[in-house]
Amino acid sequence: MSVNNKNFIIKTAVLTISDKGSRGERKDLSGPILKEMMEKIGAKVIYEKIIADEKEEIKEALIKISDQKKADLILTTGGTGFAERDITPEATLEVIEKEVPGIPEKIRSDTISITPQAALSRARAGIRANTLIINFPGSPKAVRECLESVIEVIPHGVKILKGEITEHQPSHKN
Repeated sequence: MSVNNKNFIIKTAVLTISDKGSRGERKDLSGPILKEMMEKIGAKVIYEKIIADEKEEIKEALIKISDQKKADLILTTGGTGFAERDITPEATLEVIEKEVPGIPEKIRSDTISITPQAALSRARAGIRANTLIINFPGSPKAVRECLESVIEVIPHGVKILKGEITEHQPSHKN
């Protein structure tokens, strides 16, 4: 799948949320998967960073990227589970202006047939300053499956945020 418009590029930021990754104790495997998959549809990853599971640090990164219009799309990986330090959804909810519940709903709906643990995801999605923010799990396998679930709708959402689509356009599926 590609964005189909050569002049349309989704400027994408990938934030990996990982205590061990931020300390260099674990190699980031999920961030590169998000980057590779987005580049396959014609997106340009313009920002990548690994940060600790610290709410203020996550919020600061999301705000900076969104408010300075560095990216049209921020994909986070990690911190969406049940562990005590998993606070990515809470940090996301504190910075977004509009929630987009359909994205995580679709992800959970599509991936629960692959693994029942998908029901345990607390991931969120929302908009801040015309930037779409989507949380993904930290597991490389899960991040791939989850992005596959929504990768086709992301370009349309970003086009709306950028003002390139101003009216509803019907789906091409029959």
